[in-house]
Amino acid sequence: MQMPRTLIKDLPLNGQKKTRICGWVESIRDQKRMQFLVIRDHTGKVQVAHDKEKNQELTHLISTLTCESVIEIIGQVALNPNVKLGGLEVIASSISILSKVQQHLPMTENPSLETRLEWRFLDLRQPRNYLIFQIQTAIEEAMRTFWLKEGFLEIHSPKLMAHASESGAELFEVKYFEGKAYLAQSPQFYKQMAMSAGFDRVFEIGPVFRANPSFTSRHDTEFTSVDMEMSWIDSHEDIMQFEEKWLQSVLLFIKKEFGEKIKENFDIDVIVPTIPFPRITMEEAYEILQTMDHHIERGEKGDLDPEGERLLYKYFHNKTGHEFVFVTHYPSAVRAFYHMRPEDNSKVTKSFDLLWKGLEITTGAQREHRYDILIQQAKEKGLSLEPIQYYLDFFKYGCPPHGGFGFGLTRMIMLLLGLKNVREVTYLYRGPHRLIP
Repeated sequence: MQMPRTLIKDLPLNGQKKTRICGWVESIRDQKRMQFLVIRDHTGKVQVAHDKEKNQELTHLISTLTCESVIEIIGQVALNPNVKLGGLEVIASSISILSKVQQHLPMTENPSLETRLEWRFLDLRQPRNYLIFQIQTAIEEAMRTFWLKEGFLEIHSPKLMAHASESGAELFEVKYFEGKAYLAQSPQFYKQMAMSAGFDRVFEIGPVFRANPSFTSRHDTEFTSVDMEMSWIDSHEDIMQFEEKWLQSVLLFIKKEFGEKIKENFDIDVIVPTIPFPRITMEEAYEILQTMDHHIERGEKGDLDPEGERLLYKYFHNKTGHEFVFVTHYPSAVRAFYHMRPEDNSKVTKSFDLLWKGLEITTGAQREHRYDILIQQAKEKGLSLEPIQYYLDFFKYGCPPHGGFGFGLTRMIMLLLGLKNVREVTYLYRGPHRLIP
């Protein structure tokens, strides 16, 4: 029976134990008398040593090894305070080559981001990149834990749709048997269907697709969207209060589990936010930006531009020390037809964006749940009712007041780690010119 594999993180700290490790050859030092390898698995690195005089066959095998080859080593764990990698090493008694690298690696020492994306499987071997996805996994765990404690159900909505769920301008059309379908831009309609079905509180973490020809550092054509919806609310303020508690809980968990590693690898301190987060209306945001000599052409758009988002963060961070700010009451002209409008002002919506470190990570709102008003607002937007009749039907037979938000997972991780591009925290990035690997 084969000796069980020991992960490098589990090597005995007292030494004096025969062990079997498997991993990638990170470096090779072939000296006059000794040979040294640094072996890496997903849990860490360890030095492997071999005395050339003790086994000529093993000496020859090590001399033929290439970096990033996959090997199996059986040997004795020995304490060695001179070894920087944990103060121990493995004295090899046998080595088996499981997969040998046959040629020079295609990535240089400091590759460009495009080269890294081209050879993503090699790029992801870096421990720093593995850490990113450990953090992503922990973030999702913390999100789910909070939701489940609050009585939420997880749903998985379809990603093939007959019609648009958001703006038709960003749809990917696909052949669907004898007809056509579209890749889902959002689970929005189906989250709201769950409210009509009486599910009360739901969440989903899943892929969404946007045919957006943008090449910015924060856009992609496929990304992981984090969505929630909850019923029996009084206003969008209920959603905002829920989100700030949820985010505080998630960041507290990440700080406890990974705060030191994030500081060590990314030189970033994880700040757990206090609540409530600062809040301003869109009208107030414009007034603040004007005092900072930043003027946005409002017209029919009435939205914030990237520089405006960064300046608002700077303003509130300097004033309050807070990294987050809610911007509320976006104009109805720039919001979806299903966003509820205040009774006393139909030109704005009961909606919000959440900015973190000067970047939008959330869009949310109270939804319009009254059938007749939904139809009226859809017509005002110039929408044809026939393609969305199935959605409108959700509200014909009784639907409680509800709202929710959509949240960008990769944007959050990018900001958390102080990185500059969502491509760096996406397992496999998809953009206008990238469909492989």
